Amino acid sequence: MRIHPGVEAGGGADALWLARNGWQVTAVDIAQTALQRAAAAAADITGRVDWTRADLTITPPPAGAFDLVSAHYFPLPHQPDHTALRGLLDAVVPGGTLLFASYDLADLSPSQGHGSDPSDYYQPGDIAGLLDHNWTVLINETRPRTAPAPTGTHHTHDTVLRARRLR
Repeated sequence: MRIHPGVEAGGGADALWLARNGWQVTAVDIAQTALQRAAAAAADITGRVDWTRADLTITPPPAGAFDLVSAHYFPLPHQPDHTALRGLLDAVVPGGTLLFASYDLADLSPSQGHGSDPSDYYQPGDIAGLLDHNWTVLINETRPRTAPAPTGTHHTHDTVLRARRLR
């Protein structure tokens, strides 16, 4: 199975976990430094992760290429035509899964937006509302975190969307 999890691969934890559990992964980030750091932690899974530098707001992933598209805590800005989001959706094969997770906006203080309004970015519920009859929503909920919040933050809940592409 091919997966495209690393929309903003960051430290690569999701990509590494998936690769170590049998997935062939394409991890994408706009920052080359982030990709290099993540790749350095991947010595035990050589050949299982393709570390790819790309700006998905400009260049979409290949259409119909991935069994799973996973975007966790990825600040994808709202666009009037939803171009970048549609690129991610189009990348999921029929029968494949979209997994999109974000911090619950209720947990964010104004200072955590780093000068921007968190509501300027797609949240899982926004995406669920844009899915058409080619998708079925399996999960669209806010849930308590099971792991400690990142240092310096107070996140206690995440919002999660899991949807399956029907055709």
